[in-house]
Amino acid sequence: MKTLGREFYNRDSLIVAKELLGKVLIHEIDGQKISARIVESEAYMGVEDKAAHSYGGKRTPRVEVMYGGPGFSYVFMIYGMYYCFNIVTREEGNPQAVLLRAVEPIEGFNLMAQNRFKKTYSQLTKSQMKALTNGPGKLCKAFLIDKSSNGEDLCGSKLYIEEGENEKFTIVSAKRVGVDYAGEAKDYPWRFYIENNNYVSVIQNT
Repeated sequence: MKTLGREFYNRDSLIVAKELLGKVLIHEIDGQKISARIVESEAYMGVEDKAAHSYGGKRTPRVEVMYGGPGFSYVFMIYGMYYCFNIVTREEGNPQAVLLRAVEPIEGFNLMAQNRFKKTYSQLTKSQMKALTNGPGKLCKAFLIDKSSNGEDLCGSKLYIEEGENEKFTIVSAKRVGVDYAGEAKDYPWRFYIENNNYVSVIQNT
């Protein structure tokens, strides 16, 4: 399958967030490959979005990668323990990004299970199988995405995204999760997910 190019990411975050659904996230680590279908994403619209780290033009070492070119990873930690993987969009100087919230495993099940639960995939309970990648922190742990992945070129050959199978599905728009601090922006329907997918982290909250 074709790897997504820079031009794919150099667009409005709302467009990219929706079009990432169904695409395949891949991480190649020490000769092993993990892949999963993207099933849930959230758009963050930069300086005018109160939920964005770059709101108001905030520019710190933490968020500097968002001010660079499109198609790079922005990885940050929440609650002092979970990583979140974001994809920088738009042209240099326009700090928008898309958060990946959930993916559906395709390849590397045992490696993901070891990363998450220190077990083989066949040893997981049904609830653990569902919880493998159904949240932003969970997918980062399963995919071994951490602070060392911050600034990674997603148009490279280590951590990247490929075209999916172009299957038909319905996209649900919903409020973003965990941004109650963001005033009216907490109610913007800028989270997108594939309807009826078992790996979606939170079913529509409107």
